Amino acid sequence: MKILAIEASGPVAGCALWEDGTLTAEYSVQYKKKHSQSLVPMLEEMKEMVDLELSSIDFIAVTSGPGSFTGLRIGAATVKGLGLALDKPVLPVPTVDSLACNLYGTDRVICPLMDARRQQVYTGIYENRDGLNVLRPQCVTALADIAEELNGLGREVVFLGDGVPVNEKALAELMKVPYLLAPAHLSRQRAAATAVRAAQIYAEKGEAALVSSDDFRPEYLRIPQAERERGDKRNYKVFV
Repeated sequence: MKILAIEASGPVAGCALWEDGTLTAEYSVQYKKKHSQSLVPMLEEMKEMVDLELSSIDFIAVTSGPGSFTGLRIGAATVKGLGLALDKPVLPVPTVDSLACNLYGTDRVICPLMDARRQQVYTGIYENRDGLNVLRPQCVTALADIAEELNGLGREVVFLGDGVPVNEKALAELMKVPYLLAPAHLSRQRAAATAVRAAQIYAEKGEAALVSSDDFRPEYLRIPQAERERGDKRNYKVFV
């Protein structure tokens, strides 16, 4: 099986190729350029480097949200365009689940934190000793609320994600259990982790995990500000 993975949900733009359990290629950039400027050129370069025939992939995996509203739209547009052109399905991977997959083989609780602004975070609670176990599905909530839930578990925690630097001082005040902060090479979204998680999901659910590129929609978890202001809730998966 061959999976092309796309990451555009946060500050990182990335793509990866997973084939039968091997990560053949990964391209990841976190810089000032917009994802609309970098994502397609990255895909083209990766394709050339590994002699990839795009028609040979089985499906496209993408972090489906939450995340940057603009980034998610760029990722969705890229995936839809590729999927329609290649006649390939899409496997959506929850962004917070993908982040949690950066860490493996630990007895600690894993808690990704993505900055959702307005004093909130996109987050979830996970274990990943020998496979991802979702203790709390991804959600948008106040940092104090997720900290209280983690304290209640009474276990050491590993935090990762772009919400950590923003909330580092608050974490020091809120956390009553021991915790660690993931290092830089594990602390942001990675297309490779998305590819691995997509393979796990497909192994569990098979074809039921796939959607057509035309039907794929990002999961924002909350409505973008422009739509909130005009009361437009069409085409959004909102879980608040």
